Amino acid sequence: MATKPFDFRTLNKYLSGQSLDDLNRFLDKVPQNAGKTALMAGGIAWAAVAALGLFSMLQTQKLTELRGQLEASESLKPIVPVVTMVPVSPDEVKTFAERAKILYPGLTVTASGNVLTIQSKDTSSYAQFREILGHVVSGGAGWKVGVNSICVGRECASNAIDAALRIEKININKPVVEEKPAAKSSETPKGAEEAPS
Repeated sequence: MATKPFDFRTLNKYLSGQSLDDLNRFLDKVPQNAGKTALMAGGIAWAAVAALGLFSMLQTQKLTELRGQLEASESLKPIVPVVTMVPVSPDEVKTFAERAKILYPGLTVTASGNVLTIQSKDTSSYAQFREILGHVVSGGAGWKVGVNSICVGRECASNAIDAALRIEKININKPVVEEKPAAKSSETPKGAEEAPS
């Protein structure tokens, strides 16, 4: 591509002393011709536009930094499995209660769902009660025993020994990974057919 040589003589008319005098005279006459109010309004408008541009640039920069920090913190968030307590099957608790009735004849042992109730009319069966509590804790694979209610002695309402134990197991599920929603596309995906009208 051929380039034209630049003619510096064309700049001479803009850089001459006369052109600078003309510019000075024009700038001196602007307040007289335009009026001070119009100049002030123009100056205020230009200042407002400049301030708004600066403010929006700073806010955009801050938002960009915050977005980067948020993405960095989300990448450091560990994926944790979901742990829940699940009631033991009523059949397991019922089978345990049937065996416990034979092993601990001084106690009344009943099963209702995943709750095991142990009762006695007098405190002479306290040694058996203490033993059955240990037996319940280690009674089944993965059992976690919680106490709904327990009472021993004179303060008990109806029985001298009364306990209701809740039997559960720990259930560990896969971690829940939240996926970011896919960007909506206005195009029809390949292979998708439009419904007949």
